[in-house]
Amino acid sequence: MKKVKIGTRGSQLALYQTNVVADFLCPRDPEDERHSQIEVEVVIIKTTGDKILDSPLSKIGDKGLFTKEIEKALLESEIDCAVHSLKDLPTALPVGLEIVAFSEREDVRDALIAQDGMKLLELPKGATLATGSLRRRSQLLHMRSDLNLVDMRGNLNTRLRKLEEEGYAGMMLAYAGIKRLGMADKVTEILEPDTMLPAVGQGIIAVEAREDDGELKELLRGYNDTNSETAALAERAFLCRLEGGCQVPIGVYTSIQKKKLTGMVASLDGETLIKDSVSFDTEDPEKTGTDLAEKLLSLGADKILDEIRAASNPQVAAGDRRTDIDE
Repeated sequence: MKKVKIGTRGSQLALYQTNVVADFLCPRDPEDERHSQIEVEVVIIKTTGDKILDSPLSKIGDKGLFTKEIEKALLESEIDCAVHSLKDLPTALPVGLEIVAFSEREDVRDALIAQDGMKLLELPKGATLATGSLRRRSQLLHMRSDLNLVDMRGNLNTRLRKLEEEGYAGMMLAYAGIKRLGMADKVTEILEPDTMLPAVGQGIIAVEAREDDGELKELLRGYNDTNSETAALAERAFLCRLEGGCQVPIGVYTSIQKKKLTGMVASLDGETLIKDSVSFDTEDPEKTGTDLAEKLLSLGADKILDEIRAASNPQVAAGDRRTDIDE
């Protein structure tokens, strides 16, 4: 029997996602031929993003907030693979690691949980809405500049409790996580991508492993979903070309069916939002993502990005385009 140690964060959602992968490697059905061939151990690792809960993500860093410690354990062979929400993974992975499987994509949309069952356009003027995402914040302000937006972090149960305690009108978060935790009944509105572009990789579980672990990589490739992989490669190439992270409002949506990739870059106040689409080349998804990024840059996204980076890091204005915030 082969033993596989899977590294993960300790949140309820992270553990749910990890158990999905664990069940693939070691099916519970005794009739499945893999049932008795692999033993799985889940290893919980606390990340920087888990330790610092009293500050917005955009204020505490940009790269690897929920992945760095897990990847370190993977490189040091303390674990054999890692399970992440793909949107948490920086586009540049540590040398020696790779994403070996992308799950079938869950619902990619964002959702509103509001008091009294209200929808976004029904919220009263000046209503207080909570979100921990600059991407959502910018798009919300672009639609409704009257809203009072506040930061909110923590797991779903924590956020629901804060919603009640603080008396906020509502909160915005990814629908995928809500569905996976069986709380879809609490959603009052699901926002279509035409209204709210999701984050890069939203709704996809990523499995990361060492490049030289051929046996495990071969096992995990059976979990891979081709459509998710194609979308992920395009979206991550788009983000990489824009040099984006949690400090920059960037959204993107892949429609494999319509063969279209749509993306946006917005100013922090939502006043300026640049959005466009390109045809999706399924044979070269990374070129599709890069082409869309170049298109948005030519339309003025470069100015938005330069202003945001200069404001958050004065060194950027002096030409220092470092992507690793620890350097």
